[in-house]
Amino acid sequence: SIAILLYLVQKFKTPDHWYPSDLQKRARVDEYLSWQHTNIRAKAAKLFLSKVMLPLLTGQPLPPEKLEFATEELNVTLKQFEEKFLQDKPFIAGSEISLADLVALVELMQPVCAGYDLFQERPRLKEWRRRVEEAVGKELFLEAHKDIMNVKNW
Repeated sequence: SIAILLYLVQKFKTPDHWYPSDLQKRARVDEYLSWQHTNIRAKAAKLFLSKVMLPLLTGQPLPPEKLEFATEELNVTLKQFEEKFLQDKPFIAGSEISLADLVALVELMQPVCAGYDLFQERPRLKEWRRRVEEAVGKELFLEAHKDIMNVKNW
């Protein structure tokens, strides 16, 4: 939850880049964290649920047209994310990783784990993902996504 992340950042006095003290940078992080609930989170989770969880629970694949609609909704949101939040910056709030980047990548990994590589045709997004993984540490990133990466084996 965003509330828990903000609590942890403040309680444990994490490095400033996670939730910047600079008000403009912080506003950028807050803007993304507010936007993502009904955009990235909603669309990425919808695709994940449609492609993995519903077939797992019902034993029936989702009709292709519904899956295509969920994919297209996510694609529109990804375009907005690239144009509005990433722009030409290394990270959402500027030159350093923040909570916004961490939350964004975690949400975007759901469709990837469901078999939709949304980074494949998006070089800017792919490069941003590489930077976020590098900043977090590849080993930690893989450990955090270990279970969801095996969702197809459930």
